[in-house]
Amino acid sequence: MKTTSININEQLAEAAFTGQSVVFDQIYSGNTIISYKRERVRAHVLQYLSPGSSILELNSGTGEDALFFAQNGYKVHATDISKGMQQQLAQKVKQAGMENQVSNELCSFTHLVQLKNKGPFDLIFSNFAGLNCTGELDIVLASFSELLKAGGMITLVILPKFCLWETLLISKGKFRTAFRRFFSGNGRSAHVEGVLFKCWYYNPSYIIKRLKGEFDLISIEGLCTIVPPSYIEGFAERHPSAYRFLTAKENKLKSRWPWKFIGDYYIISLKKR
Repeated sequence: MKTTSININEQLAEAAFTGQSVVFDQIYSGNTIISYKRERVRAHVLQYLSPGSSILELNSGTGEDALFFAQNGYKVHATDISKGMQQQLAQKVKQAGMENQVSNELCSFTHLVQLKNKGPFDLIFSNFAGLNCTGELDIVLASFSELLKAGGMITLVILPKFCLWETLLISKGKFRTAFRRFFSGNGRSAHVEGVLFKCWYYNPSYIIKRLKGEFDLISIEGLCTIVPPSYIEGFAERHPSAYRFLTAKENKLKSRWPWKFIGDYYIISLKKR
């Protein structure tokens, strides 16, 4: 029963993001806070990469990050469960003339043992909470070691169980949103392009515990802890001075307690022994 429900959820997520793939860049490319998040994540990753490093990207979407890293001299194998996202990625890679730097493969992150390209890689990378779309993150994490070189890195961007900004919605009477992460043990419904599927929330301790036998924690940063989440649309444009102030504060405090634990996301990096 568990396997069936997991498979159904993956099929629903695939349908949702395939439906969104043709408009994904149009929806999000002009969002100032999303641009800030991408810059933060990319800067975090770049500090751990050596020239010419190879990257296995999970839930690669339309290829925005894959192309960025490819254009900076890295080789990327971009994977996703969504056929539509993979099609958009392939088109963008071809248009950019980066076929020698970016390869792609349709594969769920819960079935990485079935990857045709098994590397080994220097880095496994997953951005913007793609891994929150599974209730079997333990299976995903267990597959990482075999795909990495000795000393290889993992960088994941995950939604935690507590978000300061969402909790503040209590003041507006939005109790369900404010507490949705706390009570998400069996998954919470997400809605994309008219399709409902479940997502789960994971604290850093969940990842650290399941990888501690073979990986060492390198760093954790909070993302959109002080800067508002990107779904607060237009904040940066309406309040440019406040946005600059909050950005400066977050960039200063991103790795400190408690800020690294209470953002909309956190960025976590671990190194294989």
